Amino acid sequence: MVQKLIELALRNRLIVLLIAGSLFAWGIYSVKQNPIDAIPDLSENQVIVFTEWMGRSPQVIEDQVTYPLVSNLQGIPKIKNIRGTSMFGMSFVYVIFEDNVDVYWARTRVLERLNYAQRLLSQGVTPSLGPDGTGVGHVFWYTIDARDMDLGEQRALQDWYVKLALQTVPGVAEVASFGGFEKQYQLVVDPVKLQFYKVSLMDVMNKVKANNNDVGGRKFEMSDMAYIIRGLGYVKNKDDLESIAVGNYNGIPVRVKDIASVQMGGDLRLGIFDENGEGEKVGGIVVMRYGENAEKVIEAIKKKMGEVQKGLPKGVSFNVAYDRSSLIEASIENIKSKLIEEIAVVCIIVILFLFHWRSALSIIIQIPITIAVSFILLNAFGVSSNIMSLTGIALAIGVIVDNGIIMSENSYRNLSEWQNNPANKKA
Repeated sequence: MVQKLIELALRNRLIVLLIAGSLFAWGIYSVKQNPIDAIPDLSENQVIVFTEWMGRSPQVIEDQVTYPLVSNLQGIPKIKNIRGTSMFGMSFVYVIFEDNVDVYWARTRVLERLNYAQRLLSQGVTPSLGPDGTGVGHVFWYTIDARDMDLGEQRALQDWYVKLALQTVPGVAEVASFGGFEKQYQLVVDPVKLQFYKVSLMDVMNKVKANNNDVGGRKFEMSDMAYIIRGLGYVKNKDDLESIAVGNYNGIPVRVKDIASVQMGGDLRLGIFDENGEGEKVGGIVVMRYGENAEKVIEAIKKKMGEVQKGLPKGVSFNVAYDRSSLIEASIENIKSKLIEEIAVVCIIVILFLFHWRSALSIIIQIPITIAVSFILLNAFGVSSNIMSLTGIALAIGVIVDNGIIMSENSYRNLSEWQNNPANKKA
């Protein structure tokens, strides 16, 4: 079989060269299309279900949120394992699927089951899916440098401007904000005044919630013009909250300011973010979407940040806390230099041992073609170019040239025997 294949190749040299050239061109295209990252993604194929119920203890979260979700998610097909974690005010359920399952098919099945499990949870508790990223998807961290703004203003700038802009970058699954204070109106209720005016705490909560709303009316036509009637009731400042009526006392309205003090404060924090011991910072973590090219995503993020920078207040800028592209470039450059060194050493050794440039060329030309074909296979199996895969290619260069050296030496030996055979000389 091998002999016939060799004979076929020798008789059709042009076709063999065309096939080799086509594979090399296809390989060059595959190199440009192959995702590049510094480290291989060895994380599990998982879908994260996140549920927030602030103010509840871990035991309550475990009994009323985590356990019902884990129990109802177990029936999904192709699941390997389900893990649940409960903490103060939050629940995390990790649904681990088999490695050959498509991640978006898995997310769809989990979402279908969550629609049923929603009925088992308390009112107002809504589970949601985590970002479609992986454990190594945190490709870019940044902080906001704004010395003239307090942490609350910085967090508002991050949540309502920077985050929304960066989430439009192709390949970004989520931009997670960290640090600072999330601004909120806080009502500090006086229990003595509640008792005096005979108003319950639930009345205060329901009245405040009901009064922070716009209502719609009907359309009113007059003089060939149509006017839409609506009631404007959204809270715009602290005075609006203080003026909300929560009950009555002997026919006199009891307002929020009569039973509580209203202040602007920050939401409950479970931690802080400190940068290099220089104080608290506000920023974000960019999570890359599953299967994307890390290098292209980071490049697009930096370009988008340049556009966002133009709309920031004066004196506000970005600081890069972590940029994986530098690690990617260093890893790729290191592997490229090693590949070039190995190819050069192999070429020199082959030429010195064979001392025949045509034979050496037939061996050396195998190296770039084989590497190009390797990238075709990397794309076919969904493997990214990282320090592990490129190191494997570098280590395999010696094996690549072994076959050519053995075949060339065997050809030399057979030709020498044929030439030294007396019968062949007489012929």
